[in-house]
Amino acid sequence: MPMQRLILAGGGHAHLSVLQALARARKADAAKKVTRNVDLVLVTPGIHQYYSGMLPGWIAGHYTREQCRIDLRPLVQAAGAHLVHSTIAGVDAERHCATLDGGAEMRYDLLSLDIGSGIETSTLQAVAARLLPAKPLARFFELWPSVMQAAAARKNNRLVVVGGGAAGVELALAVRHAWKRAAIAGRVDLVAPELLPGHAPAVQRRVERCLAQAGIALHRQRTATTSDTSGSADGVTLEDGTLLAADCVIAATGTRAPQWLESSALQLDAQGYIAVDGHHRSISHHDVYAAGDICARQDVRMARSGVHAVHAGPVLAANLLSALKGKFPLKTYMPRQRSLSLLACGGRHAIASWGNFSVEGRWVWRWKDHIDRGFIARFSDPK
Repeated sequence: MPMQRLILAGGGHAHLSVLQALARARKADAAKKVTRNVDLVLVTPGIHQYYSGMLPGWIAGHYTREQCRIDLRPLVQAAGAHLVHSTIAGVDAERHCATLDGGAEMRYDLLSLDIGSGIETSTLQAVAARLLPAKPLARFFELWPSVMQAAAARKNNRLVVVGGGAAGVELALAVRHAWKRAAIAGRVDLVAPELLPGHAPAVQRRVERCLAQAGIALHRQRTATTSDTSGSADGVTLEDGTLLAADCVIAATGTRAPQWLESSALQLDAQGYIAVDGHHRSISHHDVYAAGDICARQDVRMARSGVHAVHAGPVLAANLLSALKGKFPLKTYMPRQRSLSLLACGGRHAIASWGNFSVEGRWVWRWKDHIDRGFIARFSDPK
């Protein structure tokens, strides 16, 4: 069997499952020499994969930074791969070639993309010096301690979180709790034209009550939109003209696809994400796979959520192994009609949301804590 190169771009949730599956296949298929004929490359900018589900808990002081991340090196070693410290800056699907940050090119026989997405911050550029996007996670983890240090040195602080989804809510509550623990004076504002869209009204009411109890001002407006700015150097401007002064603006707004996808020759959806089928394979190029926020299923409606990336991981792993062996048909990932969401509320308190059902309490936080720690532990031992 000729040597094949499989490039895994990004160390996201789905690719953790792929690395683990390839490590198992490397042992099981030793006699068949399937994985021995694979040049496996993981392209990622860092040696750690941070888990988004634990970011609010880390901000709130419940976890250390080390507890929120997975060391990719043991997984890479067990899978027989080699690690390339870089990011994907472009793909030429016609030439079967990926371009790395810096200009180097790597040809592939199979390419799997799990690099997530960026945060849409185009309407917040006026506060660029004070802007802290929630993604990429590694950068947020790196910068947040200095934000806290600066807040501790000020007598009064103003922090604005923009975004009414689960991330925006959890971050606002986590910051408020962190300030309370550190005796930092200040105000936290949450700008959310829609509060937890897609969740049941009962969940929205629970969250609104938690925000009020924490002293977080909720603004059900959009940021102002003008020809060049929706904010100012001093803060964020709302649609009604109100200026929310801010020392720091956390952007937990909608996602945006990498711009380089436009010239990749891959078929994209209307928002610029890679169009994939039920196998998480590119609609237009069957040697390219994608999972997580960078892709968009064309056969079913599926929200961009870490939950789906985690559950799609084993299916993606099985399909990549099948493609390497030339065996078909492939497996299909069927997302559940509803997913369980566990929303951290700053302190050791959480809200569970599942369809029209919701419940909250300290026991829900312990449930979430158990799941999150279990995810980290699952990929911390490659055996």
